[in-house]
Amino acid sequence: MSESYIQELFAERIGGRNYGKGAEVYKFEKIRRARDAAVKARPDLPLIDMGVGEPDGMAPAGVVQALCEEAGKPENRGYADNGPPEFKEAVARYMARVFGVELDPATEINHAVGGKNALAFLPACFINPGDAVITTVPGYPVLGTHARWYGAEVYTLPLREENDYLPDLRSLSEEQLRRAKILLLNYPNNPTGAVATPEFYADVVALAKRYHFVVVQDAAYAALVFEGKPLSFLSVPGAKEVGVEVHSMSKAFNMTGWRLAWVCGNPLVVRAFADIKDNFDSGQFRAIQKAAIYALEHPEFTAAVAEKYSRRLEMLAQALTSVGFRAKKPAASFYLYVRAPRGIAGGPRFASGEDFCQYLIREKLICTVPWDDAGPYVRFSVTFQAATVEEERRIVGEIARRLSDVRFEF
Repeated sequence: MSESYIQELFAERIGGRNYGKGAEVYKFEKIRRARDAAVKARPDLPLIDMGVGEPDGMAPAGVVQALCEEAGKPENRGYADNGPPEFKEAVARYMARVFGVELDPATEINHAVGGKNALAFLPACFINPGDAVITTVPGYPVLGTHARWYGAEVYTLPLREENDYLPDLRSLSEEQLRRAKILLLNYPNNPTGAVATPEFYADVVALAKRYHFVVVQDAAYAALVFEGKPLSFLSVPGAKEVGVEVHSMSKAFNMTGWRLAWVCGNPLVVRAFADIKDNFDSGQFRAIQKAAIYALEHPEFTAAVAEKYSRRLEMLAQALTSVGFRAKKPAASFYLYVRAPRGIAGGPRFASGEDFCQYLIREKLICTVPWDDAGPYVRFSVTFQAATVEEERRIVGEIARRLSDVRFEF
């Protein structure tokens, strides 16, 4: 059969005429394939999945009940577009209560159909061919991917342990800073679990004002902190003049599949986002937005979720340390980011975090995620299924047991 003419029509951004012909496999697909093969080969050994990082609990019962009620109301059946105002007002109250940030719900807040969509749409507001954006690595790639599709160059800033996983802004050249339209940050950070400081954010604000770029702070894990009060970028003086923050209902309220987030901060950026969004979607179902108001009025639910993840991360850090890893409980999120070993005494060598990740799946049936952008690391997520503290201990103990029969070399 001859090749379809459609093969010649694909956009260069996804591979052009070579789209679909490459042998490269996305890392999460590699993990899935390895996981399925390992489960088939070792049916006697249960898989311990510490990979994707999706909350393991249900959304608050009050939110589910509110959804049932709101879904039956005729006024919620139509397109939401960039409304309704009730959700924006609830967000404003939540941001003031939890982060001490005052926002105008009419001009400084707009919902998104998930944080991923928000990060994908924002480059469309600013990027022209030849522009640049700055992102941190390792990190969530969506904003950078879309910026490239619009013709931007992406500068990456590595997050290293010796700098508390904060980017070294001084490493950026004068040309990079002048070309950049957007600086993307993510704190608390995925995958490192690091948190930012007011001093760091103040430096970012000063740099943005000097070089005239927009700051986008991905705050998906903002409320999942283990000590002290959660920190918002917008709480730093001047932050609202230079950027926005993207918050999500997914992580803090176990509402991953509900697809609801918001962009808040600089009113001009929020307005541009809303205009772009109007041309991509017709808004999230009003009933979901109104049900989410219940969650925003009960931030104590997030405190209970954070307590669970804090406990699990403490257990896991101790377990990994006991078998040779240099593991330290992070300050936030539900991830533990550790350097991969170079190999096993008398056994295989690992050239990358991905090599080690594949070994863990294949030989130990422990599923993690590799990150090799700033050195060979793997990310453990403590979002495994466990109904009780005793079950948590059993699972973490089983991880230590499976890893204790070899000697890792670092």
